[in-house]
Amino acid sequence: MIRARAFEVPCRIAVEQSEAHFHAHVELAGNLSVEPGDKVRVHGEPIRVAFGESAVFERTATVVRAGPLLRGWMRIVAYLGLTELYEVSFNPGSLR
Repeated sequence: MIRARAFEVPCRIAVEQSEAHFHAHVELAGNLSVEPGDKVRVHGEPIRVAFGESAVFERTATVVRAGPLLRGWMRIVAYLGLTELYEVSFNPGSLR
């Protein structure tokens, strides 16, 4: 049986809500990369930021690494999903 590897890591959450920006970014300590199929769960109370404000929060996150089969499956699914973005045209005269 292949088990998922889970571990906790500190993280920083930067949240901004303004006319120019509306985002929430999570940075894992140690610049850990998140690969296809991995799961990240940030612990703590829900974050609320009023319009026109930005804030940075320190929290803990649990990272669950995907096994090789799930990681491969996620890559295949992502590739097939990408093909939906291709534009297909059936306009007359477009293939001359």
